[in-house]
Amino acid sequence: MRYPITIKAVLATFVLLLFSFGNTAWADCPAVTVADMKGVAPGKYPQQYELAAFEKLANCKLSFSENPSIGALNERIVGNPSLPSLAERLPDEPLVVAPYDAIGKYGGVFDMISNNTEAGTSDLLSTRHVNLVRYSDDLTTVVPNIAKSWSWNDDFTQLTFKLRKGHKWSDGAPFTADDIVFWYHNLNMDTNVFEKPKGFMLAGGKPMKVEALDPQTVRFTTQVPYPGLLSHFASHYAQAFQPKHFLGQFHPDINPDADKVAKAAGFESGYELLLFYYGSTDWTDAPSPMLRDPSKLSKLPANIQPSLESYITVADTTEGRHYVANPYFHMVDTAGNQLPYIDEQDEVYINDNEVRILKAINGEYDYKYQSLMLPDAPILMDNQEKGGYTIELIPPISSPVIGINVTSADEEKRKVFSNIKFRQAMSVAMNRDEINDVAYYGLGKPVQYTGFSPVPDFVDPKWGSYFIKHDMALAKSLFDEIGVVDKDGDGFRDLLNGSQLVVNIQYATQGMPGAVVELIAQHWNNVGIKTIFKEVTPDEYRSAQGANELDV
Repeated sequence: MRYPITIKAVLATFVLLLFSFGNTAWADCPAVTVADMKGVAPGKYPQQYELAAFEKLANCKLSFSENPSIGALNERIVGNPSLPSLAERLPDEPLVVAPYDAIGKYGGVFDMISNNTEAGTSDLLSTRHVNLVRYSDDLTTVVPNIAKSWSWNDDFTQLTFKLRKGHKWSDGAPFTADDIVFWYHNLNMDTNVFEKPKGFMLAGGKPMKVEALDPQTVRFTTQVPYPGLLSHFASHYAQAFQPKHFLGQFHPDINPDADKVAKAAGFESGYELLLFYYGSTDWTDAPSPMLRDPSKLSKLPANIQPSLESYITVADTTEGRHYVANPYFHMVDTAGNQLPYIDEQDEVYINDNEVRILKAINGEYDYKYQSLMLPDAPILMDNQEKGGYTIELIPPISSPVIGINVTSADEEKRKVFSNIKFRQAMSVAMNRDEINDVAYYGLGKPVQYTGFSPVPDFVDPKWGSYFIKHDMALAKSLFDEIGVVDKDGDGFRDLLNGSQLVVNIQYATQGMPGAVVELIAQHWNNVGIKTIFKEVTPDEYRSAQGANELDV
């Protein structure tokens, strides 16, 4: 039932296409926008074209222009060589993107805010993130991104991608199919990097075969049909490529001298240095070497590993991050301007929700979606004119979700939590209508969690209303039936062995409004389940989750 809020002082899309507007000299092609197609027919995919297709539809030859500041921005990327010409930096066929309303003007800084290093950052990451493919703005159409095209075999056991010839990493090194093979086989399937592969790396429980057919062609082969693989790449934060030319120098299977290279830089092994950059995670907002241990940077070839994203990290501290435009980014607009338009991004960490709201009201950042909840809407809407921003309520999505930890490390709690009747009782003890009215202004729809939103046809509708009707009498009856009763007369129910039962809710406002947690705790206390709650940082929550220390 969460209704996130978007603060927009600047329209952020793809790679922050629109920062400020001005007249950019036309090349030979019309400066097509979504608002004004200038007689050019839409391409195969919404809002974008492959270069040859655009030139054919517009009957023109596109010439390219660069950001006048790109040389100075490149100098701030430690380890990057001097820039060659734009023609040498763009792929042979860059992806042509149609801006929404107007051709943009280069310059400026996009001011952003998040909770901390790996919390409340997804909305900001989305402004620079890339993968082989992505979903278009209609949220249903998979469109090319890093990959130029793709094809399936008849039974969905082979997915083949064609890449862009001449595409380069942010340090100017060629990006090829070998970088995808390296990502899969030398990182994700290497137990020295990941203890075990993630579920999506397997098909039918078995590894995929990922092979480079040529520098611009890579094929994924599975032993069972895997039709969801394409949509996975379109929606997942894990990028299906890593720079083999850079990380490979620290990988013993790629470079026999990897350990020697690492020891010269002050590390025990090549794997240790590789992980210092890569971090055993596909999450690109993980701490970089600049934050992990800046004292080691002087002996390293670069402060951060090369990327294909639209912005490159040039500063990373406990207070925030700073980024500059990628001089080798593979997209251009319909006037031939290399994207992104905006020179820099600045991200500041603020974990206190009240401070985040105050900074929004003061107009101190340009865009925010994550960690802003519907209960924040009234004060934000009242101050739109003062802060110079607008509020947009996005379509409803299913959230938040409450789950009882059936694998609790406390064996006595586990006996109780794993009993389905206990969980049924906890469910009907919750007054979802009250939560909806108080925290969501009656705009939500109470439903049981099914794992889907919207719910597909193959899910029986009965599960949407399973044990969601508020019924304190039923809750108490179910607790009594399984022996969760008050044994010491203090007014609260106890564990089966007679010891005190206390349900501890730790929550981060990134995922759930505090008002919701307070109401749930009150509802459970009302039926005799002593419940306490505490707001924690997202990192603290994840740490407790990973250590199996959560009750809920």
